[in-house]
Amino acid sequence: MLDKEAAIAAVQAEIEADRDWVIGLTQDIVRIPSVNPKFHLDPAINREADVQAHLDRVLTAEGFATEQWDALPGRPNLVAEKPGTEERSLILCGHIDVVPVGDEKDWTVDPFGGAISDGKLYGRGAIDMKSGLAACIAAARAIRKAGITLEGRLAIHAVVDEESGGFGAMDAVAKGKLAKGLIVAEPTWGDVLPVEGGLEWARVTIRGRNAHSAFRFNEIYPQRHEPGAMVHGVNAIELAARFITAVRQYELDRTRAKSHPLLPVGMNTINIGVMHGGTGLGANGLPTVMSNPAIIPDVAVLDLDMKFLPDETSADYRRDFEAFVHHFAQQDAWLREHPPVIEWELGGLHFPPMNTSVEHPLVKSLVARRNQLGSPTKVQGFVAVCDAAHYAGAGVDGVIFGPTGDGLHGADEYVEIESLVEATKVIAAAVIDWCGVR
Repeated sequence: MLDKEAAIAAVQAEIEADRDWVIGLTQDIVRIPSVNPKFHLDPAINREADVQAHLDRVLTAEGFATEQWDALPGRPNLVAEKPGTEERSLILCGHIDVVPVGDEKDWTVDPFGGAISDGKLYGRGAIDMKSGLAACIAAARAIRKAGITLEGRLAIHAVVDEESGGFGAMDAVAKGKLAKGLIVAEPTWGDVLPVEGGLEWARVTIRGRNAHSAFRFNEIYPQRHEPGAMVHGVNAIELAARFITAVRQYELDRTRAKSHPLLPVGMNTINIGVMHGGTGLGANGLPTVMSNPAIIPDVAVLDLDMKFLPDETSADYRRDFEAFVHHFAQQDAWLREHPPVIEWELGGLHFPPMNTSVEHPLVKSLVARRNQLGSPTKVQGFVAVCDAAHYAGAGVDGVIFGPTGDGLHGADEYVEIESLVEATKVIAAAVIDWCGVR
């Protein structure tokens, strides 16, 4: 049997000798605009299918069996596989959709030019995360070129829609595209991230009772209960204001009471990101009138972004929040009879938590292999969410690891070329450690 350390050394030497290949592949796919159409609908820049077609050709040439299907209309996922045992199977994953460029005047380079300057490769998606996906493919290519056959099945997933909820990865998981292990090559600045909290999007709808604003005094100073007395309005926006204050205290209580050792204290926040107030609840779940302050409003709708810890479950989190809302409503005579309504998975969005052990072989491999290259590596948690969550929710042990850069979701996005080459070497070594060699 080929010595594993010798195999890794040969593969990393192959990557170093042909470092322009991973750089070139990154440039190729940065130069194909693949802006998520949910953010900006324009066929000229919504070219996810063209990115997948290019990667399909590359992966086919590398001996992978490939499969494409539409995860969303006109938006294909790409899965490539080489056969091997299931016990040592591994997925290398990246998303190909990118966020919009924004104001091009803020850029000093062509956002889709793939220009290289001062050791940096520029362009939308350069660091988030086309370079990471290129590193995964280049790692697999170097393993083949070094003449190494893996024991475990190796899959590469290029998915769509991560930037707006991960519905591409969700669809891959729903179709059973799973494995024992997973590396998602999001930018981590070389650190190894085995945990991320879960995320819920929820909508809380608070109902009041509409009335003419001229009779607001009747709400603030209820009149005597006499036959024929006017029914007073109930201002739903004012109820929502009290609810927002209560949510803030609830958030403080939770963040002070619970934390995770790999994440910043207090990351399990609740962000009230959208509020609609007005009159008449429409079929779309929002007020139908939001432009007439002469009406006491009967609808307030709050959309929440809610993070919870890696070692919590979605079911427990939802149950706890529902109990909080119930107790809040019990403090008000109106709300006791008309409690707020909670809608979970707003827009279909839900990210399970990922809580891979720091002692997991993939984690230990990534740390050790990067340390061997002279780059001290930290193990910490991911404060945001990514596609790793959807695989973790299906029982796949995941780790996030990728290159260094800046400008993600901003202007002049770039990846540092040296970190891209290093990430390719580390991922290749981890693939060999996990999958084994025949």
